[in-house]
Amino acid sequence: MSDIIQLLPDHVANQIAAGEVVQRPASVVKELIENSIDAGATSIKLLLKDAGKTLIQVIDNGKGMSATDARLSFERHATSKIKDAQDLFNLNTKGFRGEALASIAAIAHVELKTKQENEELGSQIKIEGSKITSQEAISTSKGTSLAVKNLFYNIPARRNFLKSDTIETRHIVDEFQRVALAHPDISFLLHHNNNEIYHLKKSNLRKRIVAIFGTKMNEKLVPISEQTDIISINGFVAKPEFSKKKRGEQFFFVNNRFIKSSYLNHAVVNAFEGLLEHGSHPSYFLYLDVPPNSIDINIHPTKTEIKFDNEKALYAILRATVKHSLGQYNVSPVLDFDRDATLDTPYDYSKKSSSSSPASIPPITVDPTFNPFKTETSYQSESNPNRSNNSNSVSYQSNFKKDTGNWEALYTNTEPLTASKQEQLFEGQQETETGKTFQIQKKYLLSSIKSGVVLINQSLAHQRILYEEFLENITVKEASSQQLLFPVSISFSSADIEMIYTIKSDLESAGFMFDEFTKESVVIGGIPTSISESQITLILEQLLDDIKLEVPDTSFSHFDVMAKSFAKSLAIKTGTILSIKEQENLVNDLFSCKEPNTSPFGRPTFKTLTLNEIDTIFNK
Repeated sequence: MSDIIQLLPDHVANQIAAGEVVQRPASVVKELIENSIDAGATSIKLLLKDAGKTLIQVIDNGKGMSATDARLSFERHATSKIKDAQDLFNLNTKGFRGEALASIAAIAHVELKTKQENEELGSQIKIEGSKITSQEAISTSKGTSLAVKNLFYNIPARRNFLKSDTIETRHIVDEFQRVALAHPDISFLLHHNNNEIYHLKKSNLRKRIVAIFGTKMNEKLVPISEQTDIISINGFVAKPEFSKKKRGEQFFFVNNRFIKSSYLNHAVVNAFEGLLEHGSHPSYFLYLDVPPNSIDINIHPTKTEIKFDNEKALYAILRATVKHSLGQYNVSPVLDFDRDATLDTPYDYSKKSSSSSPASIPPITVDPTFNPFKTETSYQSESNPNRSNNSNSVSYQSNFKKDTGNWEALYTNTEPLTASKQEQLFEGQQETETGKTFQIQKKYLLSSIKSGVVLINQSLAHQRILYEEFLENITVKEASSQQLLFPVSISFSSADIEMIYTIKSDLESAGFMFDEFTKESVVIGGIPTSISESQITLILEQLLDDIKLEVPDTSFSHFDVMAKSFAKSLAIKTGTILSIKEQENLVNDLFSCKEPNTSPFGRPTFKTLTLNEIDTIFNK
């Protein structure tokens, strides 16, 4: 039998390696920027076209490479960061993966320009699909410029799996933010399609956070600092009142490397115990420094997960540090059992000088015309001529007669408080003897039909109704707008503003009117007639979150994601009490929908129980 095992050609091996290293354009951005940092760059520029699909170019002023190193950098298992296996457990660099540039060059057109400071000429290398097409000496500035063009050009199946430009740009911005937050001592520039998104100057950590997330972030931050033998913790947490319903601005850095850790996240959330509303998440920017040999960063291909030697101790220290800072800056509630709050002197009164006149005594007024033995007493409203005009007087109205035989009249028009009435009072039930729809636990609607009953989830049903209404208004009808008397300015981060700008035309088709875009805010002059002014921020934030999290598939347009996001934002929530009329309208509107069976996100909106199914329950 002939041999069947053979060595793969290099270009095939590189394409296989690229599957692990390069999932999307953001993966390339991460690898290239980290290489620039390891090269000692103090200025890094990132230029993008078409969300990185057409061009990703990183330009730095680092130490550059020699002609030989430039050529070797594209070979498999080539790296300057490690020399033996022991180095893997004592890493202080970022881009140490030997397949990175080789993998990128296997699936794109790559052009490298690099020069060391003490050299007169630099080197230029052009590669297409792992094949070097040219290498020559050129005149260029110190540092390295690496351009990656036409990503996945030779793997069309992988290119087709990429998301929309908006989503891919969001992933790139996420990677850019993580690196920029980890290195405030480096200046960063980000351009997308010739538009400047970020221009971050060298600064301290607080200024870097504010530069990325907007000036309003400055007032939200509470500083964190702790030094121990096993860990050093620095950074900021946001005040509890600025918590969010979605996990967003949560950043852990270990030795200046961004990581994800549900375990450490739990420690931070636990420190906020009693300060957050149910379902809210705190924002934080926390920097942990530990000995490199006490962590393992090779447990995940993207190096975003870390194994700690003493994670229980780190948990306790982190929780205590955050809790202490919240208390130190008067964010946590303080209990003082020795203080009697009733004896506190009012602030305004304590400021008065001792020479001031004492507080005046409230006047007491008496109505001399009042006769308690009068046959009929009717102290009515202000029309009573005998009523004192003093604002401190009290108005009464009595229907009592001297004849006590009419005492039963006090209890007419009443009925016993039945169990169902008690339930209505305490549970907010809207049930009547004639109504066909009942609300259960402020969450479900029970409606009778000929064949049995229908149990409807009121929130999911309303999502379906609103989704179809919005989608029809956006795509079929001409969406109507209402002009705002005073334009509303809403603050966002630069990346979020860029994302809103990319879908501006779609939002205008939905009824939004934009007056101005700045680097930190969006000015809205008109909104769809179906929403209120107070809902603008909620809707736009929900829309951005849905795009970031890729909840819907936006491959064909943003109309669908907007309709889904609007519906989710504006639908009635669990816990909302509905009147009988509102219940009936909801049921009728649901079954008038084209797809009443499911919510916009595929969840069932109702369940039908036939009489036979109900009988079966009781005949077992």
